[in-house]
Amino acid sequence: QVRLLESGGGSVQAGGSLKLSCTVSENSNYCVGWYRQALGNEREGVASIDSDGSTKYSDSVKGRFTVSKDNAKKMLYLQMNSLKPEDTAMYYCGADPYRYFHCGSGLYNYWGQGTQVTVSS
Repeated sequence: QVRLLESGGGSVQAGGSLKLSCTVSENSNYCVGWYRQALGNEREGVASIDSDGSTKYSDSVKGRFTVSKDNAKKMLYLQMNSLKPEDTAMYYCGADPYRYFHCGSGLYNYWGQGTQVTVSS
């Protein structure tokens, strides 16, 4: 079972930056990524990174967010720049070690408890 723990959320003004971190319990040589869910909204796959290092982003964050990982440290990151109020949501990191889902779909077998990001205008 893969265990994930997010950190780095907080409150920031529009235009600011935050970097989210996710501790993964094992070497993630498979699809991992981030999704978010705002109150009253459906979950949205934000960014993913596959075992070959290829990345995918939702249109809403492309050019502003960057996903990366450090396998040696068992860490996954999400650098978020030029934040907008509509980025406000709970952010979750996820892992799909069994490849049940298409990497980039925002669907994962395992996920953490989430970290809140709030962007004020």
